[in-house]
Amino acid sequence: MNIMDFNVKKLAADAGTFLSRAVQFTEEKLGQAEKTELDAHLENLLSKAECTKIWTEKIMKQTEVLLQPNPNARIEEFVYEKLDRKAPSRINNPELLGQYMIDAGTEFGPGTAYGNALIKCGETQKRIGTADRELIQTSALNFLTPLRNFIEGDYKTIAKERKLLQNKRLDLDAAKTRLKKAKAAETRASSEQELRITQSEFDRQAEITRLLLEGISSTHAHHLRCLNDFVEAQMTYYAQCYQYMLDLQKQLGSFPSSYHSNNNQTSVAPVPSASSNVIGSSALTSTSSLVITSPSNLTDLKECSGSRRARVLYDYDAANSTELSLLADEVITVFSVVGMDSDWLMGERGNQKGRVPITYLELLN
Repeated sequence: MNIMDFNVKKLAADAGTFLSRAVQFTEEKLGQAEKTELDAHLENLLSKAECTKIWTEKIMKQTEVLLQPNPNARIEEFVYEKLDRKAPSRINNPELLGQYMIDAGTEFGPGTAYGNALIKCGETQKRIGTADRELIQTSALNFLTPLRNFIEGDYKTIAKERKLLQNKRLDLDAAKTRLKKAKAAETRASSEQELRITQSEFDRQAEITRLLLEGISSTHAHHLRCLNDFVEAQMTYYAQCYQYMLDLQKQLGSFPSSYHSNNNQTSVAPVPSASSNVIGSSALTSTSSLVITSPSNLTDLKECSGSRRARVLYDYDAANSTELSLLADEVITVFSVVGMDSDWLMGERGNQKGRVPITYLELLN
C-alpha cells in the first residue's frame, strides 16, 4: 500500500512538472513569458555540435553510396548489422563482368586473338573487383565506423543532456514566473526557495552539457585521422587499378582491333588499341610502346624493293574489295606499291591480291 501511494505521488509530481514546463514553453512562444538565454559560449558549442552532426550524417551516407551503389544491398547490410550477423558474401560488379568475359573468351577459343583478349580482360576485372572489396572493408572499418559511432554514441549523449538542459531551463523560468506572481509572504518564501533550487540544477546541467560539447573539438581531430585513412585507402585502390590496367594494356598490345571502313576511301591500317583514358606520363609512354610492339622488321617491309614473304600474325577481315582477308599463321607474298599509304602493303595469295595492313605481318627471311 505504501509503495502504491509513493508511485501515485511520484506520477502526480511528474505530471505537475510536465504541465508546468508545457505552460512555460507555450507562453514563451506567445511572447507572454521571459526566457533565460544561454551564454554565448554555450550557444556556439551547441551550434557547432549540431553542424557536426548534420555534416557527419551526410558524409557518412554518401560514402556508403559511393562504396555500395546498390540500395538493396545497403539495406541488407544494415539489417545484418542490426542483427549482429555477418552479411553473406556476394560477387561485385567488376568480378561479375570479369567472369562473363572469361566465359565468353573460353567459348570463343583461348587460341583466338579476341578470345584470349577477353580472358585477359576478365582476369583483370576480377583483380579490380578484389581491390574494390578491400577498399570497402578498409573504408568501413577506418572511416564509416568512427563516424557512425559518433552519431549513435557521442551525439546521442549530447542530445540527451541538451534536452535535459532545456527542461531545467523551463523549470527555472517557471519558478521565476511563480515568484513574480506570489503575493503572500509564505508563498513568496516558498517560491524563492524553489527558484534557488531550480537555478542550481540549471547551472549544474549547463556545466555538464558544456563539458560534453567541448569534446567536439576532439571529435573533429579524430575524424581528421579517419579521413586520412580513407584517402590512403582510396589512393591504394586507384593505384592498384591503374597498375592492373597498365599491365593489361601491355598484354593487349599484341591483340590489334580492326577499324573497318564502309566505303572505298583509303583507310588507316589497324593498330593495337591503347586506352586513351589512362592518366599520367607513364600511360603515355605505355601507349607509345604498344604501337611499337608490332614486328620489329616492319620497317624492312616498307623499304624493301620487290616482293617478300610474310607470315600473318592475326586474322583480318577485308573492309572492301581493295583489301585482302588474312588468316593467322598463313604465309603470303607482299610488296610495296608507289603512292600507297605507308601503313599498307600489297598482299598476294595465289590468284587473290589486295591491300593488307603491315601491323598484321611478320617479314620472313
